[in-house]
Amino acid sequence: MDEDEVLVVARRHGVDSDQPSEAEEEEGDEEESEDEPADEESEEEESEDDTRGRRTLQLKPGARGQRGPPGDPTIIPWAREIGVDPQKMHVMQTSLFRMPEEERALKALNQPQSRRRLLLTSNLSRKHSRDSEGDGLRADSRQRASFAHDIEPEPYRPTRKYARVESSASVFVGQEHAYIDAGLAVGRSFRVGWGPGGVLAHLGELCGPKTSPKSSANASTIKLTTIPLIAADADASTQASRLLSHHLSNTAIEEDADGIPFANPSAKLTFASFMTQFPSTDQSFEPTLFRLGHALFDPVDFRVNDIPDVQYRHRIAAIRRKTELSKWLKTAVSSAMDTDLRENLDTKWDRTVFTLLSGYQIERACEAAADGGNFKLASLVAQCPGDAEFRADLQEQLEIWRRERIDAHISEDTRKVYALLAGVADTLKGSGGSGVEQCPDIDLARGLDWKRAFGLQLWYGLPMDAPIAEVFEAYDALWKEGQSSVAPPAPWYAERADSADSAWNLPSQTQHPDALYSLIKLFADPACNLSAVLSSFAFSPSPADYRLPWHLYIILSRCLRIRDLADRDTPVLRGTEDGEDDDGVEGHSPSADLLANSYALQLEQLGMIQEAVFVLLHIEGSAGRAKVIKELLARSASKLDDWVTRGLVGSLKIPMAWINEAKAIHALHVGNVYEAYELYLSAGLYDAAHDIAVLELAPDAVVRQDLLLLRELFDVFDGRPVNGWNDRGKVFLDYAHALTRLPQLRDRLIETDGALDAGELSELEQLSRSVPKLVSILPDVLPDRTNIRHTAAAAEMTNQLVRHLDQIRPLAIAQAHIRTPYFGDATRVRNIHSTMYERFVRTIEVA
Repeated sequence: MDEDEVLVVARRHGVDSDQPSEAEEEEGDEEESEDEPADEESEEEESEDDTRGRRTLQLKPGARGQRGPPGDPTIIPWAREIGVDPQKMHVMQTSLFRMPEEERALKALNQPQSRRRLLLTSNLSRKHSRDSEGDGLRADSRQRASFAHDIEPEPYRPTRKYARVESSASVFVGQEHAYIDAGLAVGRSFRVGWGPGGVLAHLGELCGPKTSPKSSANASTIKLTTIPLIAADADASTQASRLLSHHLSNTAIEEDADGIPFANPSAKLTFASFMTQFPSTDQSFEPTLFRLGHALFDPVDFRVNDIPDVQYRHRIAAIRRKTELSKWLKTAVSSAMDTDLRENLDTKWDRTVFTLLSGYQIERACEAAADGGNFKLASLVAQCPGDAEFRADLQEQLEIWRRERIDAHISEDTRKVYALLAGVADTLKGSGGSGVEQCPDIDLARGLDWKRAFGLQLWYGLPMDAPIAEVFEAYDALWKEGQSSVAPPAPWYAERADSADSAWNLPSQTQHPDALYSLIKLFADPACNLSAVLSSFAFSPSPADYRLPWHLYIILSRCLRIRDLADRDTPVLRGTEDGEDDDGVEGHSPSADLLANSYALQLEQLGMIQEAVFVLLHIEGSAGRAKVIKELLARSASKLDDWVTRGLVGSLKIPMAWINEAKAIHALHVGNVYEAYELYLSAGLYDAAHDIAVLELAPDAVVRQDLLLLRELFDVFDGRPVNGWNDRGKVFLDYAHALTRLPQLRDRLIETDGALDAGELSELEQLSRSVPKLVSILPDVLPDRTNIRHTAAAAEMTNQLVRHLDQIRPLAIAQAHIRTPYFGDATRVRNIHSTMYERFVRTIEVA
C-alpha cells in the first residue's frame, strides 16, 4: 500500500451490513490480511452491542477525485463523483469502519496488564442503562494470548442505585384503585410495617428464617402483633425515665443551621453524675456498670500537675486508675463471695480463707486463718500482696514442697492460699505421683465467676505497678486459650438460674461477653471501638433492649470523647483565622442513628412519647431527625393531649406545626375531616389542607348551596403558593363569585332595561367568557366518578352555572361548544335550540 494513503473513518449509526463494500474488494491481499484479525477480534463485540465493531478502510489518492481533508467523516461528495448512491455509501461506511479511538482501545486490551487492575475505559458501551445512574457498564471481550498470560478479571459493574420514595411522593399516590399494574398500585399494602406503640402489621403468621408458617397468608386479613422488645420488667419505665430525666437536665435543646431542634449533651454528663441516681447500697448490674465507667473513664484530678516529668505523671495516674478499678471490683464481687460463704458454712478454715481472698477481703481472711489456729499463715496473709522478694520466697517454698512431694500431704485449699500469696493466679503445678502421694495440678480459678477470676490476676497474679492492660491480657489469654477452667465473661443474666426461661434465643457467652468486661477491654485496648462493645446481649437478655448501650454511647462518645463508633466518617477540620485547626464538623455515623432509633422504638412501646422524642433529638442528620420525629408523632397522635403537647413544645422545643400535622393525620384517619383541615392550616401545610377542601369539604358545601362556606374554605389559600390552585381551589371561588354576581347583574338588567354602566357591562362580558371555562374544567376538578358526592357536586355546579348564565346570555354556553358529562337532557336540548337559532340569525343577516 502507498505511503500517502489516507485513513477515512466514519461513525456507525446502528446499521449493520455483512457484505463488503466495493472499495474493499478493490484492495489487495495485503489489506485483506490486515483487516481479518481485526474482524475476528471484533466479532464478539458486534454480537453484544450494535454500536461497536467498526472497521477501517484505507483508500489510495487515485481512487477518488477531490477529497476533503484527511479524517473527514463524510464521503458523500466522492460517492456522487463516482456515481454511487450517497445514502447507500453512507450505510456501508458506518457498517464497516472503525473509529481510531476504538483501535487504540482494542490494542490496549491486548497488552498485558497487572493482575489486580480493574480496567474501565471510556469506550465501555452501555446496554439498557443510564449514564446518570452509573450502571450497566460492559467491558470489551478479552482473549488470552497464551497460557503464560492470565485473563483479566471482569471490570466492576456498579449495581443499579435505588432510592426509597415516600408514599406522598409516589407517582401512584391517589391511584391505588387503578389495577392496570396491581403490584404497583397495592404493593405498599402487602409490606410488613410498624404501627403505633410498636405494633407490627403483617399478613399471615410470623416465623423465623428457618421455620415455616403453619397456615397460608390471607391477603384480605391484616394481623396486628405486639413484639416484646424488652424483658418483662415492671420497673422498665421507671428505670428509663430516671436516666432520661437526668440526661435531659444536663442537655441543651438547640436549633441547628436548618432550624431543626437537636439535643446537645453537656460535658457534665459523666458516669459519676449517673451514679447519683442509684442508692449507694444498690449492687445490681446497672449501678455497677456506671461505677465501673467512673473508675475507668471519668476525669479525676490526681493532683499530679506539679510533677514536671510527664512520664511520672502518667505512671502515677495509671496506678491511681488501677486502684479505683480494684476498689470497684472488690465491691462488685462481694455479693458472690458472700453467697459462697453462706452455702459452705461447714467447710474448713482454709476453704474460707481462699474464698475471702478471692474477694480481696484481706482482713477477714487473716481473722479466719487465726480462728483456724494457723497463725503463721495469718501473718503471711496480712502481708498480701507483698513485694517481689516476698513472692519469690513463697514460690521457692512451693517448689520445695513439690520437689520433695510434700504437697501431696497438704490440703488443696491450703495450697491455693499459698499460691495466691506467691503470685500464682492461674495453675499451681503438683508433684504428680500416684496412690497416697498423688498430687495433681490445681486451677485456682475453678468454680469462680469471671469477675473473681479477673480479680486473681489483678490482685495476685501481677505486680502492683502492672498496668491494667497487662492484667486484662493475662485474664483474656486464660479463658480464650481454654487451657484452664477459667470462666468466660458471661453476661450477668447468664449467671442466673432462670436464664434458660428467656423468651429469646440467647447466644453463646463468648459471642457477646459481659458489658463490664467490654468496658475494661475498651480501657485496656486502644484499638477497641464502641461498635464492638455496645451489643444489646451484653446488657440484657433482649436483643432489642438498647437503653444502656445508648446511654454509654452518649457518655463515652458525645460527652467524654473517649471512643467512637467504627462507622463514623472522618471529621472535616476547619481552620481558624490564625491558621490553627479548630474543632471540625464531625462525620456521620449510621450506627449512632440506628442506636437512637432502636431505643426510641423501645420507649414508644412503653408509651413514653416525650422520652422517645428526646432520644430522637440526638440523631445527627437534620433531615433524618425531622423525619423520624414526625413519624413518631403521627403514630402517637392519639396520645398527644395538652400535657404531652406542653412538654414537647416547652421542654423539647418541638415545633407546634409538627404536632398539628400529626393530629391532622389522626383526625383524617378517624373521619374528622374539617378538624384535619384546620390542623393542616395551623401547621402551614396548605397543599394538604387544599386537597381536603377540594375533595372532601367543597362537594358538601356545593350540594348544600352554601356559598359562604365555600368562600371561607378557599379564601385562606388565595395568594399562597398552593399546587394546583388555579385549576382546583380557585374554581370554587370563581363558582361562588359567579353565582353571586350573575343574579345581581340580571336584576340590574331588568331595573335599567338593559342599560348597564361600563363597569357592569365589562363584568358581564367577563363572566360570559369565564363561566363556560368553569363548566368545561369541572370534570377535572372532581375526577372521581365512583364518588357519588363528587358526581353530585359537579352536576350541581354545572346546572347552576348554566341556568344563571342562560338567563342573561342564552347563547354563551352553546357558542363555547362544551363537552361535559354533567349536562342534563334539558340543557342539551336548549343548547341545540340556541345553536340552531344562532345559525338562523346569521343566515338572515347574510341574506
